[in-house]
Amino acid sequence: MKPDLHCHSYFSDGKHPPDFLLKRAAENNVTHLAITDHDCTTAFEKPIVSDYGVKLIAGVEISCEWNNQEIHLVGLGIDYKNPALQSLLGNQQTLRRSRVTLMADLLHQNGVDGLLQYLKKLPCTVYTRSHVADFLIQYGKVKNKQKAFKQFLGRKGKAYVTFQWQSLEKVIETIKRASGLTVLAHPGRYFLNNRKLEELVTHFAEMGGNAMEVSYGGITPLMQNRLEKLAEASSLYISMGSDFHDAEAHWTDIGKYPSPSSTAKNNAIWNHPRCYFR
Repeated sequence: MKPDLHCHSYFSDGKHPPDFLLKRAAENNVTHLAITDHDCTTAFEKPIVSDYGVKLIAGVEISCEWNNQEIHLVGLGIDYKNPALQSLLGNQQTLRRSRVTLMADLLHQNGVDGLLQYLKKLPCTVYTRSHVADFLIQYGKVKNKQKAFKQFLGRKGKAYVTFQWQSLEKVIETIKRASGLTVLAHPGRYFLNNRKLEELVTHFAEMGGNAMEVSYGGITPLMQNRLEKLAEASSLYISMGSDFHDAEAHWTDIGKYPSPSSTAKNNAIWNHPRCYFR
C-alpha cells in the first residue's frame, strides 16, 4: 500500500483537475489517493473520467481556529453528502468570499484593481489567499508568493484580513458526524513554539481527533521525528501526504513525502478500526 492522504485540485488552491491527480498518482505508483480540497468537496460531486486503478478516498481540509491560530484539519473517508458537513462548508465558503472582497477593497486602496474579476474566471469553489497571491504575481505587483504574503497577505501585510473560522472542536465534531476520521494537518508548519505545539496536539487528541500528519512535502527529518513522538505520546494514529498543489512546484509531487519510521507505520491511520480504505 502506497497512500497519499493529502492533495488539492483546482476546486480549491491546486492547479489541476481531479482526473490529473489520479493519473499522476497512478504514474507514481500511489495506490490510495485522498483529494482534500480546502473547505469544499466539489471534486466528489463532479464526474471523474477514470480512477486509473487508484482507490479514491473522499476527503476535505477544513480551516479552523484554536487559540487565535489558524489550524487545518483533514477529514478522511467522509460522507461528503452529510448535511452537517455541507452546512459547515457552505458557511466557510461564504466567509472566504467575504474575506477576499475585503482584500479587494484594501488592494484598491493600494492601487491594485481587478482581483474579483480575476477570481470569477477560476474553476475553484473556494477562494484562498494563495489565489490572491497568484493575482498579485500576474498583476506584476510582486515576484513570488513569499513576497505577496510578506507585503500584502500576511498578518502585517497591506491587504491582510483576519480569518473567522469555526472552532477546532466544532470541526472535529462535524467530521465525525460525516463518518470521517479527523487528522491534524501538517502540524510543523504552524507558528507555534514547542510548548504550544504540544498543547495543540494534546487538545486535538482530547477533543476526539484521530490522527496527525507526521510526514508531508518539505518536512525536515528533525520535525518528522518530533511529530512521530508526539503522535505516540498522545495515542494518535499517523497520517501522511504530499500536500500536492502544482506539477510545476518541484518541492513535492503526488506520493512524494519522507517515509515514516517502521515503528510509526505500525500505527498508521489505515489501521484505525473505523478505517475502510485499507
